[in-house]
Amino acid sequence: MSEYKNENKNVSVFSRSEIALESDPLEEIFALNLGDFISEHLISDELIQKISRTDIDKTSSLKKQLKELISIYSIDNTLKILGFSNREDYVIYNAIAKTIKQMLEIDACHIFLSKENAMGLDNTKNDLVLVGSSLRFNDDIYDSEIGYKFTDENYVSFSYKNSKTVEIKDCTKDSDFKSVLLLNEDKVKYYLAVPMNNNMEKVGVIVVENYEEKNLSSEFKELLTITARLFATSMSLEKLTEETNTLINQEDVSLSQLQNKRAELTALIGDLSSEQQWFVENLAKAVDAKSSFRNNYSHEVADLAREISTYLALNEKTKDLIYYAALLRNIGKITLPEELFNKKEKLSKEDWEKLQNHPNVGVSILMSINFLSEVVPYINYHKERWDGKGEPEGLKGYSIPLGSRIIALADAYSAMISERKYRDAIPKAKALEIIRTEAGTKWDPELVDVLINLKS
Repeated sequence: MSEYKNENKNVSVFSRSEIALESDPLEEIFALNLGDFISEHLISDELIQKISRTDIDKTSSLKKQLKELISIYSIDNTLKILGFSNREDYVIYNAIAKTIKQMLEIDACHIFLSKENAMGLDNTKNDLVLVGSSLRFNDDIYDSEIGYKFTDENYVSFSYKNSKTVEIKDCTKDSDFKSVLLLNEDKVKYYLAVPMNNNMEKVGVIVVENYEEKNLSSEFKELLTITARLFATSMSLEKLTEETNTLINQEDVSLSQLQNKRAELTALIGDLSSEQQWFVENLAKAVDAKSSFRNNYSHEVADLAREISTYLALNEKTKDLIYYAALLRNIGKITLPEELFNKKEKLSKEDWEKLQNHPNVGVSILMSINFLSEVVPYINYHKERWDGKGEPEGLKGYSIPLGSRIIALADAYSAMISERKYRDAIPKAKALEIIRTEAGTKWDPELVDVLINLKS
């Protein structure tokens, strides 16, 4: 979080309501409603001063604020999934569908958008348009104009119109299931349709399918639900940004129009920030579920990483980034077969290679999610060692990012004191002694001292 120094007291951006313009109550809403860590750390002190300065020309001041917000939530900080004008742009949806397929270990994933949101593909008779699929097609999938009309009796249209998730355990016994042969749906047994919607609008539906019986865990269903909602909110924000840009450029725009647009924009940014946090939390739960860890294991590691960060008096933004990086440090595991983590027998060389390489898979996923890009270095280097004998680049000592060193230590200690299928939990005192003997080889000696002070 950004910090503001006032009479030797550190005050969070969102505690600064007293410096907001007293003549306009919406200024305080603007200052307080920008969300949690992901949005807050993007708010500069310069922006806060612009908010709190009384301008003679209030309209000009509001336009400046709106421009700042728009620049903050540009393509660099949110998912860019709207505004496509041709078929080539939609390759991102194929990539998204393939990633979901891999994460959930299902046979197929398809993404449908409403016609109004499928710009470049909207020359169709369908109301819901297929924009992405995990399947490989011999021809361009968009030539086939796969989709549905709202008047059709099918589960995609039903899910979209009613904003409800549809789950079918056995499609072969469901007379209402209408298969699309081009999507290989004559093979489908398990079917799940999740609406992409938020508080403002409906944008589409994500469908996952399996050709054999499937029992999708609650963690993965929840992850798919927040993923769908996150995309919907990102698209709504992009639309609202375009509308705001148009309004800013109008000469005869009224003060009330700008104030209303600012209220809409800040509210939606708050929603997006909450959903981003929800997404990260559920991604961590899904990783734990797949790895057969306790459901709260990743949170324990993240909590300890935050505890160490707090002891070191790191700033709020850095503490938040380290916390979320710790939650997602093993994200690569979500793309690997579940049975690999449930093996009680000795792992094969191939199994070990899959496990050892998992951080790279996870980093690739995170890099494709723009709002998580700042946690990537912490995750990428959390397998490095203080003596330079770690992976992936053999970084040594202080050349390893501090966040990575903290996460590595928190992960090691939490793993030692946790029970596993192949061993009992190690007593805390013994775990600390083991870590103490490895200080200066595996772990940062100063951080080891911090851990011992915290846990002794």
